[in-house]
Amino acid sequence: MSNSIQPPTVSVVICSYTEERWSLLLDVIDSVNKQSHAPQQLIVVVDHNVNLYKRLIATVKDVTLVENSGPKGLSGARNTGVSLVTSDVVAFLDDDAVAAPDWLERLMALYDDVDVLGVGGRVEPLWERGRPGHFGEELDWIVGCSHRGMPKVASEVRNVIGANMSFRLEVVRQVGGFNVALGRQGAKPLGCEETEICIRSIIGSPGSRIVYEPAALVRHHVPAHRGSFRYMLSRSWSEGISKAQVSHIVGHKRALGPERRYVRSVLPRAVFSGLSDWTTGRDSKGLARAGAVVAVLVATSAGYVRGRRLAHVSMARPTSTTPLRSPLREVQ
Repeated sequence: MSNSIQPPTVSVVICSYTEERWSLLLDVIDSVNKQSHAPQQLIVVVDHNVNLYKRLIATVKDVTLVENSGPKGLSGARNTGVSLVTSDVVAFLDDDAVAAPDWLERLMALYDDVDVLGVGGRVEPLWERGRPGHFGEELDWIVGCSHRGMPKVASEVRNVIGANMSFRLEVVRQVGGFNVALGRQGAKPLGCEETEICIRSIIGSPGSRIVYEPAALVRHHVPAHRGSFRYMLSRSWSEGISKAQVSHIVGHKRALGPERRYVRSVLPRAVFSGLSDWTTGRDSKGLARAGAVVAVLVATSAGYVRGRRLAHVSMARPTSTTPLRSPLREVQ
């Protein structure tokens, strides 16, 4: 009898809510089917869109299709997908992010370490009309991508990026899944549900780790309008509110540690670089890049202050529910 340990199995969950991304969604599914490490399951969750669900049934084969049976939004859809997973690990991929052929292989290699609870990878932007001159790589988090300043080799991190992440299934279920009070709902640009679940996972398993593996690559489609200055400020404001929600749940020290380091080191260098490029004539857009960094920081900070105030108001109101009831129980 062999005593060899079987490598963990993995399933992939893709959540989608709109037919506007139809061709992108088909590309994502195709990229998963071409993985060098084949997934045990490919689950596509449709978030309260009957027409999209029917269209997928008529078009896509060899995929588990399911409608979101939880609250509307990305967190509820992910929890619905998790409830169907039978593998050891569950990986999540956005419906507009195409995976490199060795994406799963790179993610799964880190699970040889039993202390690793989750693994995420690099997300590169695929700009619909090219990167805008005012949009520095330091701000790529605004469009859901890895930003300048993130690790260049596999490293322990506080949280992974939602468009490219994976967790041990038992971990997701132990913490009750994604918090449905957080995360994007349709076009509403809130987020941080992946930050919050990573923090709760580590709290529940002291000594364990969340790892970022930049070699596990996906490429994220970025529509032209998301490169606009208006979108940058809107998304930054929403990010501030989302961070305030997370800090209200897990504490501001856990919620904001990496952000403080980012503000102290990455952003000052970005401003200096932009100003230097502009004054020396290397790049006429340098001043715009520097100004965008400052504006984004102000908008994010303002959103955070607003979010903290909203949290204090909600604390003062009587409520019959707790913010962290297990969302998975709602979809099983």
